[in-house]
Amino acid sequence: MDELAAQHGFSYEVAKADIDEKAIRHEDARHLVLRLAHAKAAAIADKLTAAEGTPLSGLLITCDQVVLHEGHILEKPEDEAHARQFIAGYARGPASTVGSVVLTDLATGRSWEGVDIAEIHFSPIPQESVDKLIAEGEVFWCAGGLMVEHPLVTPHVTRMVGALDSVMGLDKQLLLRLLCAVASDTPSGQSGSGDGDGSSRRAG
Repeated sequence: MDELAAQHGFSYEVAKADIDEKAIRHEDARHLVLRLAHAKAAAIADKLTAAEGTPLSGLLITCDQVVLHEGHILEKPEDEAHARQFIAGYARGPASTVGSVVLTDLATGRSWEGVDIAEIHFSPIPQESVDKLIAEGEVFWCAGGLMVEHPLVTPHVTRMVGALDSVMGLDKQLLLRLLCAVASDTPSGQSGSGDGDGSSRRAG
């Protein structure tokens, strides 16, 4: 976000939604990440309204991501065994990151949304590297325990279809398209469809 803000001349603040993500379910990964991003937007808007006590303005950006692997939706690992199971499984077949971006006009409540999907292929990650990843603990904060940018993981990425920033949780091109849709106020950017110009899919 810092890079985008510098390039396009906007400033931003970070706010936490603090929602119960496990309470929001859907069997389709695309719908799930959109539901979660909208829920985060609603929670943050409520917090801002309560804190400021005046009509809100500005644009709220919320995101969510899950990993899709062998037909299963993977979220953040619940424990060490969970994380090890996720990481070991990636050698059997490619994993896909499914990430949503939702932009909400805080003054009107109108929103624009999109989903981006990237695909990553792995060779087996050595047990020693897995042990170090578990010990560091960052895998527990990532959907599917997936950290392709980590020095212990990167050498074992054999192929990637899609952008690295998409895999890491925020696809810059999707965000820019949505920002353009907001600026031009085009019908294709309206909330509700999850498709249209604001939606992107990258998978091999």
